[in-house]
Amino acid sequence: MSNNVIHHALIVDSEKCKGCCNCMSVCPTDAIRIRNGKTLIFQNRCIDCGECYRTCPESAISVEQDDFDEIFKFKRRVALLPSILKGQFPDTISKQRIYDELIQMGFTDVFEVGMMWRVFHLATARYIRRHQEKKPFISSFCPAVLRLIQTRFPLLLDHVIPMKAPVDIAALFYRRKLLAQGVPDHEIGTFYVTPCAAKISAVKTPMPHERQNLNGVINMDYIYNRVWKKIRGEEKEIPPEPLAEALCEKGVLWFLTAGESEYAKGRSLAIDGIANVIEFLENMENEEISDIDFLELRSCDQSCAGGVLTSCNRFLTVERLRNRAERSKRAAHLKDPHRWDEIDDDTEYLVDHIMLGKIKPKPAMKLDEDMGRAMVKMEKLQKIIAFLPGVDCGLCGAPNCEAHAEDVVNGDSSLSQCIFVQKKMLAQGRMACQESARIVDAVWGRDVTGELKLNEE
Repeated sequence: MSNNVIHHALIVDSEKCKGCCNCMSVCPTDAIRIRNGKTLIFQNRCIDCGECYRTCPESAISVEQDDFDEIFKFKRRVALLPSILKGQFPDTISKQRIYDELIQMGFTDVFEVGMMWRVFHLATARYIRRHQEKKPFISSFCPAVLRLIQTRFPLLLDHVIPMKAPVDIAALFYRRKLLAQGVPDHEIGTFYVTPCAAKISAVKTPMPHERQNLNGVINMDYIYNRVWKKIRGEEKEIPPEPLAEALCEKGVLWFLTAGESEYAKGRSLAIDGIANVIEFLENMENEEISDIDFLELRSCDQSCAGGVLTSCNRFLTVERLRNRAERSKRAAHLKDPHRWDEIDDDTEYLVDHIMLGKIKPKPAMKLDEDMGRAMVKMEKLQKIIAFLPGVDCGLCGAPNCEAHAEDVVNGDSSLSQCIFVQKKMLAQGRMACQESARIVDAVWGRDVTGELKLNEE
């Protein structure tokens, strides 16, 4: 991964934000603070998992996307789809019906990223065979988990299989396909329909040699709502008979939990949900878990089916995709002319171009670049933590006492923002009431503290 600044997809609307702390309490990496009554995201800690977006009651946190009209800058406009999009619609809505609407919207080509499953399967097997000393292997499929490991568990990075994202390989494959047909490169635009914010961040983060094949990203909820508006009511029709399917059952299930681990050799585990992933990585870092060959870690519950940009209930999505996989399996003898899951020259080319260089850590908890100063700060940090009450009340505007102590050491906060410290200082005559009120105002804003004072009166 590049050491360039990370692009983040989550945006806070300060006009809508009420400083309710819901986002701060659910953030798995302690990336959120409250300042002046508004949410502030510490960019170096954020992994774009979208938990804050999911929980905000005021819709004050949004997920950016490219302007849809950007696709019309290109003559060949390719929509790259995860199988999750089809799972948003009832089984009675055919894949072709959805494709037809995408073409009506302006795309000229539609391609499912799941077609690349075989490339990743072969590349994974090759990497594991050549690097047995790095066991247990961790999949890099989920960009939120990869960012989590970079920031919070950098010692485990050596276990991560350094592969490009599936959408990158899909974009490369389809671009090569069009170039072989004589389409000029500048006329080809590839756009990924994403179910999550982390993939937007991964696409938008500058990487010197990775992103030239992908031109943009569009949120799945936007695409779903536009298509559903056109075809709503058609779901009551008779379910279609099994038809020739370009995507095999393995490609369909790739985006769900166990989509990778099911085909990994040895003992493999599939873990979804960011809290579960963090707990497992902590156990792994502490060497409490052993004898595992392969780990598939996904940030969202039910994997991509639970992405924050999906519109349908994740359990219904999983059911529909399993039904689709079963239909594809039954209809395997009906070979679609566009089916692409055999070993050929393209497969070998993509396998050879799928690997990344060394994935570098981006530790958010690093106190200082200089080791000497970092040790001094660490000693100070331990003293502050011991001095704080340890109740993790959040009244200082940080999610817990440890996060507040880190903020103090890094100069992002002051010890006196702790309400318990203020009370001690007031009792000892070391702080005036006006100063205490000013500090509280700086965290929660005058509107909030004014309301509290009125309620007390």
